Amino acid sequence: MHKKTVAIIGGGAAGYFCAANIDRNLYHILILEQGNDVLQKVKISGGGRCNVTHACFDPRELVQFYPRGNRELLSVFTKFQPGDTMEWFVKHDVSLKIEEDGRVFPESNSSKSIITALRNAAEEQNTELHTKTPVKNIILKDNTYLIEAGNISLEADFIVFTTGSSPKSFQLLASLDHSIVPPVPSLFTFNINDRLLEGLSGTSFPNAEINIPGLKAQESGALLITHWGLSGPAVLKISAWEARTLAALEYQFDIRINFIGKTIYEAEALFMEYRENHPKKTITQSRIFDVTGRFWNRVLELAKILPDKSISNISSKELKSLLRILCEKDFHVNGKSTFKDEFVTAGGVELKEINFKNMASRKLPNFYIAGEVLNIDAVTGGFNFQACWSEAFLIAQDLNTKTF
Repeated sequence: MHKKTVAIIGGGAAGYFCAANIDRNLYHILILEQGNDVLQKVKISGGGRCNVTHACFDPRELVQFYPRGNRELLSVFTKFQPGDTMEWFVKHDVSLKIEEDGRVFPESNSSKSIITALRNAAEEQNTELHTKTPVKNIILKDNTYLIEAGNISLEADFIVFTTGSSPKSFQLLASLDHSIVPPVPSLFTFNINDRLLEGLSGTSFPNAEINIPGLKAQESGALLITHWGLSGPAVLKISAWEARTLAALEYQFDIRINFIGKTIYEAEALFMEYRENHPKKTITQSRIFDVTGRFWNRVLELAKILPDKSISNISSKELKSLLRILCEKDFHVNGKSTFKDEFVTAGGVELKEINFKNMASRKLPNFYIAGEVLNIDAVTGGFNFQACWSEAFLIAQDLNTKTF
């Protein structure tokens, strides 16, 4: 039997997972990668540990982590969800572990384990890899695709487009009659210049709350002071959900932070209880809230409270000032920074142009699209990779069940 050719454009997570699951007896499989190497985003994910997925096994819960694409992904995750991903990698000799926050990593704590499994599985399917081969043009002629890539030209019966969110990829898809939602950054940190944060890089708060009053948007979770402002899951979540709005504001906006995750009234009650039990302690010695000593001293400085003042002598005015800094501190955000090297975008191929039963294009025959090139993105925690694995698996499954 003459094998059909599947050309996978893009050697990232979705492209490789698709290649690894296509039946080599039915297809000749090619991966065309424009870069020098493949799986680069997998390599740097999770600080080099690779946050491969998240231990959320109910598709209805899982889709809540996707600001864009949640409705479309429900059917996708019903067919292939994080439990299936974990089973696949375990079958391919990767031991996995679930961390306290639900993130899933290889036991080795190295992305090399994931990369090796993907590359080996793709090689088992006799996948032919071409690096340094950027695709310049795709022409559909008589149900066959002519592909001009790098210094070669080739024909393919099927195309799987998994390039990620590069401008050239969007231009190429637009030339093939696909609509592109203009991409904007998602998962970014906030640049803030404020005395409260100065010199306190690395200070974290386990249960903070972020509010963007102008947008009526809020998130909660861990918060981290950085050299340039604020980061951590709470910031990343709100940056994902409000990605398009914050881009329209050119990343100039006001936020309100509750560092301790308690209302002013709750915090005041805790203060009063502590003062009653420890009236002779100085305010700087008093560990009332879940904050570091360095941060506490900075709060006292900004509230204009002398550090050696007895807690029993704190005036109501001083207490009000202290609690407002802890529970209702306003900041102005002046720009953004990329979260580590894990650049994620909101935007891409318009979702109504995709059949989510099999990830096939509604515009082109025998043409599939998956991964970040779609207008789908998630909050941090392994969710973006899970979308890639699930979408890619559906494509491979669809190809494997075709009859010729």
